[in-house]
Amino acid sequence: DRMKRPVFVTDQGVIAAGLVEGALESLRDAGLEVFVYDKVVADPPAATIRDAVAAAREHGADGVIGLGGGSSLDTAKLIAVLMDSGQSLEDVYGVGNVKGSRPPLVLLPTTAGTGSEVTAISIVTSDDMKKIGVVSDQLFADLAIVDPMLTLTAPRGVTAATGIDAMVHAIESYTSKLLRNPVSGALAKEGLRLLAGNLLRACEHPDDIEAREAMCIGATLAGQAFSNAPVAAVHAMAYPLGALFHVPHGVSNA
Repeated sequence: DRMKRPVFVTDQGVIAAGLVEGALESLRDAGLEVFVYDKVVADPPAATIRDAVAAAREHGADGVIGLGGGSSLDTAKLIAVLMDSGQSLEDVYGVGNVKGSRPPLVLLPTTAGTGSEVTAISIVTSDDMKKIGVVSDQLFADLAIVDPMLTLTAPRGVTAATGIDAMVHAIESYTSKLLRNPVSGALAKEGLRLLAGNLLRACEHPDDIEAREAMCIGATLAGQAFSNAPVAAVHAMAYPLGALFHVPHGVSNA
C-alpha cells in the first residue's frame, strides 16, 4: 500500500548535515503529508521509542521512513511494528515476539556500517540501562535505498567507527558457528573485501564517491550476512560498553 501520511524518522546530526530538506521536499511534492520525528539519539533509549510511537499515532501515520545511522533506522523499524499494535515495547523484546503485520517501512542509511536497512533486528537501551535486541521478520524493510551520496557528509570518526562495525559483522558472521552457510559466507567475504579495501580511503578522502559506494555495498552485504549467520562474542561484549559508557558501537566492537 502507498503511504500518504508517513512519519519521517531522523536525528539532529543528519539534519545539521543538510540531508533531510531535499528528501522532505520530494516527499511533499509527491503529495505526502510528512511528520518529522527528529529526537533520535545514539543507543536509543526505550523512552525515546515510546515517545516516537506516541508521536506517530498522534499524526495518524500510515507508514514509516527512516533516514540516518543505525539508531534512526532501528527506531524507525520499532515505530513501524508498534504504532498500530496493542503490544508494548517490552512485549517485543527478544526473538520472534512481534505479532501481526505492520504499515510500509522504507529505510535510507546515511552511514556505511550497521546494515540495519537489511536486518530483522533493532537494538534498544532498556530502562535499566541494558542493550536489548528485538528480532522479528517484521523488522525487515519493504524498501532499502542505499545511496553513497547520503554518506559523503559523515565525519571521519563516524566513517571509521561505522566501517569497523560493518567489518566485524562480516568477520563474526563468517566465523559464526551458528547457522553459518555458503550464502552467508559469500556475503560476508565479499562485504569484508569491499570494506577492508576502502575504509582508509573513505576516511582520508571523504568525497571519494567510489570508496563511499564500496563501503555502502560492503556494509549492506555484511548486514545480509549476519542476518543469516549471526554475530557472536565480540558484539556481546561491545553492547555493555555502549549501554553503560555510550562508546560508539563501532569503537566498542573494535
